[in-house]
Amino acid sequence: MSRATDFEAIIVGAGFGGMGAAIELKRQGVERLTILEREDDLGGTWHVNHYPGLAVDIASVTYSYSFEPNPSWSRLFAPGAELKKYAEHVADKYDLRRHMEFGVVVASASWDDDADVWTVRTDDGRALTSRYLVTATGFLSQPYTPDFPGIDSFAGEIIHTTAWRDGYDFTGKKAAVIGTGATAVQLIPEIARTARRLTVFQRTPIWVVPKVDFPIPRPVRKLFAAVPVTQRAARAVNTSLLEMLMVFGVLHYRQAKPGNQLAALLAKAHLRTQVRDAATRRQLTPSYDFGCKRPTFSNSYFRAFNRDDVDLQTSSIVRVEPDGIVVDGPDGDELKVEVDTLVLATGFNLWDVNFPAFTITGRNGRDLGKWWREGRFQAYEGITVPEFPNFLTLNSPYSYSGLSYFTTIEGQMRHMARLFGELRRRGRSRFEVTAEANEKFLDDATRRLGDSVFYAGDCSRSRSYYFNQHGEATLLRPQSTLSTLREMDSFPLDDYTYA
Repeated sequence: MSRATDFEAIIVGAGFGGMGAAIELKRQGVERLTILEREDDLGGTWHVNHYPGLAVDIASVTYSYSFEPNPSWSRLFAPGAELKKYAEHVADKYDLRRHMEFGVVVASASWDDDADVWTVRTDDGRALTSRYLVTATGFLSQPYTPDFPGIDSFAGEIIHTTAWRDGYDFTGKKAAVIGTGATAVQLIPEIARTARRLTVFQRTPIWVVPKVDFPIPRPVRKLFAAVPVTQRAARAVNTSLLEMLMVFGVLHYRQAKPGNQLAALLAKAHLRTQVRDAATRRQLTPSYDFGCKRPTFSNSYFRAFNRDDVDLQTSSIVRVEPDGIVVDGPDGDELKVEVDTLVLATGFNLWDVNFPAFTITGRNGRDLGKWWREGRFQAYEGITVPEFPNFLTLNSPYSYSGLSYFTTIEGQMRHMARLFGELRRRGRSRFEVTAEANEKFLDDATRRLGDSVFYAGDCSRSRSYYFNQHGEATLLRPQSTLSTLREMDSFPLDDYTYA
């Protein structure tokens, strides 16, 4: 027997995923909803991150909702502040702010099968009930801080890129950056400009290709605003290029290996033209196939290593001392690098604490995180899970489609529209994906991934966050964007039960 609830839907997360879900739910007539956000404002990663050099790594015309184009991007690859402003615009236009509550940390959520109700408990002791639960906590939302021996003894400043200190001055500092992922690629050239000395600690090099970036002229922006079809055309061209890179270079590696090798050659040529020293080039060259880790774009990262005051350190870190970092020396001894400012560009913990980001308990006491970790990470069409009625998980296994996160979001919005439309048609309020449909989708995704670079290529030395703790690459949906959107619009309605 269902009972009255505080809300029809609770959405956890006020980033672009959560806002997209709220927009779609409101389109489907679900108005009594709340969006719980642990940070003090909306925008997700574009609110949390504000380090120097922050920008999108997908062209702005594609990194945005297709139904809400922004003709005012200042550059092809917009700076992070513009993404934050865009998020605020979306929230205002679609009347989402009144649904948002900030500074709320969700501790757990549990399903009451008798009452058809989700109960969401927060760290401040509240218990909120709803008919539907949507998790939009993001893929990269749980920062990873390495537990190096002695790090607590470090006497200088420690700054994680997700907790950046605006205005921090590196002038005269002996700085160190640990990590060489996409964030570090943007940040390192900025620190190198002012620091007295910068040491970059690299565990795994990253594939970097040229960044074709430029200011978007004012007349073009005016054209985008006056004739929206022109911006849609630019989006289509950019999306097609990204699609070719993803589908042929990554997902169809077995069939299109030369295309993958061509991308690697482009990245190596870029490295060769930008770094003078041959030994440094060798250290910066990945030893795994292109696409095993998400590649990135930059015209300034490699050049930073030409500077006399920038060092690349590839030896293993032994420990941290109050005034520096000790690494393995070349002759079996130890070498100490003096540091007074330590920057942690160490990324995020996806598989241990982010899937899901808090405890979620479904029917029959099934703990979602435990079920995933003890078995296989899985989600039907990358959005629903058997034995979890009225539950939509946006950041889930096999959900990430294409290279732009907005492709994933809009595909999931289409799935929600079809699902809630069927609920209305049947006069029902409860849905749950069948175990059979989920298993069929999982088997199909596993089969398709067999052709990808993750399994047909050499990723053994990539240390990629695409792989979970079982060694499975269960993050990306192994299909083209068009195929994904088509399936989200047309999945068999009988793959769900309704009540």
